[in-house]
Amino acid sequence: MAKITKEDALRYHSEGRPGKLEVIPTKPHTTQRDLSLAYSPGVAFPCLEINKNFDDIYKYTSKGNLVAVISNGTAVLGLGDIGAGAGKPVMEGKGLLFKIFADIDVFDIEIETKDIEKFVETVRNIAVTFGGINLEDIKAPECFEIEERLKREIQIPLMHDDQHGTAIICSAGIINALELVGKKLTEAKIVISGAGAAAIACTKLIISLGAKVENIVMLDSKGALRKDRTDLNKYKVKFATDRDVNNLGEAMKGADIFLGLSQANIVSREMVQSMAQNPIVFAMANPDPEISYDEAMASRKDLIMATGRSDYPNQVNNVLGFPYIFRGALDVRATCINEDMKLAAVYALAGLAREVVPESVSKAYNDSNLVFGKEYIIPKPLDPRLIITVAPAVARAAMESGVARSPISDWEQYKLELSQRLGLDNQLFHGIVVKAKQNPRKIVFAEGNNLKILRTANEVLHEGIALPILLGNIEEIKQLITENHFDLEKAAIFDPRFTGSEEIRKSFAELIWKKRQRKGITLEEAYELTFNRNYYGIMMVETGLADGMISGVTTHYGDVMGPALSLIGPKPNLNRISSMYIVMTKRGPLFFADTTVNLDPDVQTLIETTLLTADEVKKFNIEPVIAMVSYSNFGSVKSSEHTRTLDRVRQTVAFLHENHPELIVDGEIQMNFALNKELRSQKFPFTLLENRDVNTIIFPNLTAGNIAYKMMYEIGGAEVVGPILMGMKKPIHIVPTECSVREIVHMTTIAVVDAQ
Repeated sequence: MAKITKEDALRYHSEGRPGKLEVIPTKPHTTQRDLSLAYSPGVAFPCLEINKNFDDIYKYTSKGNLVAVISNGTAVLGLGDIGAGAGKPVMEGKGLLFKIFADIDVFDIEIETKDIEKFVETVRNIAVTFGGINLEDIKAPECFEIEERLKREIQIPLMHDDQHGTAIICSAGIINALELVGKKLTEAKIVISGAGAAAIACTKLIISLGAKVENIVMLDSKGALRKDRTDLNKYKVKFATDRDVNNLGEAMKGADIFLGLSQANIVSREMVQSMAQNPIVFAMANPDPEISYDEAMASRKDLIMATGRSDYPNQVNNVLGFPYIFRGALDVRATCINEDMKLAAVYALAGLAREVVPESVSKAYNDSNLVFGKEYIIPKPLDPRLIITVAPAVARAAMESGVARSPISDWEQYKLELSQRLGLDNQLFHGIVVKAKQNPRKIVFAEGNNLKILRTANEVLHEGIALPILLGNIEEIKQLITENHFDLEKAAIFDPRFTGSEEIRKSFAELIWKKRQRKGITLEEAYELTFNRNYYGIMMVETGLADGMISGVTTHYGDVMGPALSLIGPKPNLNRISSMYIVMTKRGPLFFADTTVNLDPDVQTLIETTLLTADEVKKFNIEPVIAMVSYSNFGSVKSSEHTRTLDRVRQTVAFLHENHPELIVDGEIQMNFALNKELRSQKFPFTLLENRDVNTIIFPNLTAGNIAYKMMYEIGGAEVVGPILMGMKKPIHIVPTECSVREIVHMTTIAVVDAQ
């Protein structure tokens, strides 16, 4: 698991706008008329309509896509009862997950009370605001009564995710594991370690699926729940056994399934070895399971194992469930989340894991062996099919069980709408990070004594993305590491000026001289260049001591680009390199090229830029849809002595159509028509772009591209990542001086994938 330091976490939550959520207007608000429509007097009209027909609240307000994440902070993650206010960062985080995975808006609400009556009353009174309610981090047994009462008293989807989210994902995995080992749930002997909210919910759900209560042994901190115990509350007593079992070791003997929802390291190898043939172990305590994956797998070969961790197969992760369960429930305006809807989610998840995994998912996890089997019984969190699989299943179950107030009739259209809800930017870097982590490479940071670079190195090292090499004064770098509490013991540090680097410098100088001796450089001058950290880092990449390089935070762009081009250069058969920026927008990522390299590209350079950009976009598992933009639309401006740039674009498009018919590319086209497919379809129905969403923009010259991405950043509020240098023989990336640590991490990740 990635190491997260206190400093990293506090910086993440406090930098820029504090917290993780904001409210953004969804209607025009720039003119006095806009404001009069938004508030007084215009707002009176929707108010009166809702007063006449309450269902119109879904038509005129955000209620239908708004979920409240509500907690009193009595059971926050592994932190326990830390209070409602201290739990707010967790609730905001849950809201972020709702948004990025299912496009559901969230208000997090922290209620400062442990009194069940007051808590229920508060939620009941504010429920009119929301389309659904997600209860979170409320301790057992109070959480059971709170949920039961609220289900009776409010008529919108409500779920305590700590209970049911875990239960749904776990149950899907159990179904598939049993399928693989040829056992039946009705006959399985099951051990449940833990008797809290999640454990009881898991037990209830697997009983709904067919497990027999007489085959279950549940244990709390005092041992097995036996019928002769007098300290069991009304929730635990339902699962008390009359078997002569006292402790976990006794319960595990001959068991088919172990479900751990308790604490770390309480299961031994011997306990696993005592289980029945082909046992199933779900050790879900976080961050450390009841028995480690490696230890459990070493104990026997016939085991199927799942944990709550992302660094091992079969992660039981609630994000596979709650975003899509609420999505489906909201979309049919369900009055609740009932048992049928939860079971539908279970079967949808189980079924998805048995389907052929798309290439995009395999690429994202850099695993070509993602096939249904012992190491793949639960879908991956980055699988884009989740929203179009789980949400419709939940929505259909709501309709069939009679709790849907707005049924869906066109399921194909609904799935299309679901897939269009999420811009791919939310998943974009998730996938490439996973790919990088499968095979991290050595990335040299030329400015190793810069604080941004050290923060980046600390993050990518402990995230498992890259193996950082820091260039600079060794003592200065070590002092900065100590002062800022970074853990960079495993990062290599090189000082090009250190006497111990003499032999390396000499070998670098010889190679530089051989490459540049006919360009006016002497051996002595080549040797002097090796004291420069950019030259030193580039030569580390060229000679294989490093796999890629990042520079630019304190260096002029040309001071890196010049030596990179002269010493490494473009790939064979390329005349020029090019560059691309990724622009993150609400409609998804846009890829802009060329933005930093070629000032006034000729036709060949435009062709190469387009082909390089298409290949780069494909690395993100996205099919490039390319618009060659200009100030003309398909010949609307006639050729003349003043249209040299425009003519180049036309010639480029003609060449690509003839020689690369597999590419979806067209132009020349103005930017508004490129980005507005409805407008484009009306005016230019003949275009090869057809009714597609353009995601890749090739600019006619550097001025246009550079201005465009900077306007998107400064005025449009988009996040931009780049420049990504394309066409270099080896990965050298130059970050802007004003870039953030996050952007450098992105560039490092791209460098690793390039090196792979």
